[in-house]
Amino acid sequence: MNMEIIAFILYFLLVLGIGIFFFIRSKGGGEKEYFLGGRSMGPWVTAMSAQASDMSAWLLMGLPGSILAFGFGKIWIGIGLALGTIANWIFVAGRLRRFSEAANDSITLPQYLSNRFASKKPALQIICAIVFLVCFTVYVASSFVAGKTVFTAVFPELDGQAAMLIFAAIIIVYTFLGGFKAVCWTDFFQGLLMLAALLAIPVVIVLTQNLDASKLAIDYTNAADGTVYSFGSNLLNSSAADCLSGLAWGLGYFGMPHILVRFMSIKDPKMVKKSATVAIVWVILALGASCLIAYFGRMLVADQLLPEGKQAQVFIQLSRDLFPAIIAGLLMAAIIAASMSTADSQLLVASSSFTSDIYKPVFRKKASDTETLWIGRGVVVVVAVIAYFIASNGGDGAQAIMDMVENAWGGFGASFGPVVLLSIFWRRLTYKGAIAGIVGGAAADILWLIFLSESTGIYELLPGFFAGLICAAVVSALDKKPSKEITAIYDRATKIKD
Repeated sequence: MNMEIIAFILYFLLVLGIGIFFFIRSKGGGEKEYFLGGRSMGPWVTAMSAQASDMSAWLLMGLPGSILAFGFGKIWIGIGLALGTIANWIFVAGRLRRFSEAANDSITLPQYLSNRFASKKPALQIICAIVFLVCFTVYVASSFVAGKTVFTAVFPELDGQAAMLIFAAIIIVYTFLGGFKAVCWTDFFQGLLMLAALLAIPVVIVLTQNLDASKLAIDYTNAADGTVYSFGSNLLNSSAADCLSGLAWGLGYFGMPHILVRFMSIKDPKMVKKSATVAIVWVILALGASCLIAYFGRMLVADQLLPEGKQAQVFIQLSRDLFPAIIAGLLMAAIIAASMSTADSQLLVASSSFTSDIYKPVFRKKASDTETLWIGRGVVVVVAVIAYFIASNGGDGAQAIMDMVENAWGGFGASFGPVVLLSIFWRRLTYKGAIAGIVGGAAADILWLIFLSESTGIYELLPGFFAGLICAAVVSALDKKPSKEITAIYDRATKIKD
C-alpha cells in the first residue's frame, strides 16, 4: 500500500478514536458539557483549539494559492489576520470570559448577548442564531471543498463526490459523538500538525533548493479561462484596495463565534495570558510560513500549476517534491486537519446556537438536557448535509475556498464584531442597540458585497463593520439608559480579577 495512504489512514483512526473516547467519558453530561466542555479547558488546549478552528484548509490551500496566483497584494490578508488575532487575544479573550460568566454563565454567544442585557425576550438570540446557521453552513462547505481536493490528490481514482462524502462523514461522527471536548482535543493535535507541516516546507526549501527570484516576474495564463497571474514587484507596491481589504480581515476576529466560544470555555480567566502567548506565536509562525510557501512556490512549481489553474495545490505539490511518501502523506493530512478543525468547531457552534437560542427558548422551554443534547447532535448532521450540497455546486480549488471563506468571515465580522466589542467595553450599550448593530452590520455587508465589492475592490467586511458599530452606538445613545440590573452585570464582570 502507498505510504501516503498509510499515513492518511493512521491519522483518521486517531481522530475517530478521540471522538469515541470523549463520547464514552461524557455519558451523562448535559448540554454545557457537550457544547462548552464544562468550562474545563486548559490554556494550551484553548489556545491551539482556537487557532486550529480559526485557520481552516484555507491556510494551506486558499491563502498560499491566492498569493501564488495574484502576488504580493494577497499577503496583506495574512498581515491583517495576524494583527486581528493579537488584538482579539489581548483585548477580548479575558474580558469575554469574565463577562460570559457574569452574564448568567452563558454557553453560546447569542445567549451571552441576551444575558448581558438581562433580557427574557428571544429576539436577539433568534437573530444571532439565524446568522450563525447561514454563515456557518457556507463556511463548512468551504472545508468540504478543501477536503475533496486533498482526498482526490491522494486517491486519484476516487470520485470527487465520494471523497467529499467520506470527509464529511468522519467530521460528523467525532463531532456528533464527542462534542466540545472531542473537538478541542482533536483541534489541539491538528494545530500541532498544521504548524509542523507549514514550517517544514519553507525550512527544507531554504536548506536544499536553489531559488531564482527572477521567476517571480514571469506571468502565467490559465489555459481554461484566460486569467493572467502576475506576482507584482513587492509588498509596498500593492494597491490601496489590497492593503485595506487585507487589514479588514483582522476586524473579523471580534465576531467569530467559533473562536470567541474558546475564550468562554477556558477553565480560569487567569489562564488567558498563557493561552494568548501560545496562540499569538502559533499564528505568526503559521501565517508567515503560509506566505513563504506561496513565495517559494512561485519560483519552484508555478509553471506546473498556474497554466492549469491548480494554484490551490501548491502545498501538495511541494510536499511531494520535497519529502518521501510517508512524510508527504502526513503533510497532506495537515490539510485535512485544517479543514476538519474548522468544520467541526463550526458545526458544534451552529448546533449549540440552534438548540440553546431557538429550540429551547421558542419551541421547548422545558426541554431536558438530554433532549437538547440529542437535538443538537441532529443539527450537526443537518448543517453538514446542507453544506455538502453547497460545496457540491460551489466549484473547486483555491478561488472557491477563498470565496466561501470571505463571505462567511465578512458576515460574522460585520454582524457580531462591533456588538461584542461594545458589550465588554461600553457600559451604555443597550439591548436595542445590540440588535441594531447586528442587523445593520449584516445588511451593510450583504449590500456592499452585491453592489460595490467588485467595483471598489474593498472587502465588504470593512464597511459592514463600521456600519454595525455606528448603528449600535446611535441606537443605544437614543435609547433609554440601561437598568441597574444591566449595569450591575457590567460592573460585576469588570471586577472579576484575572
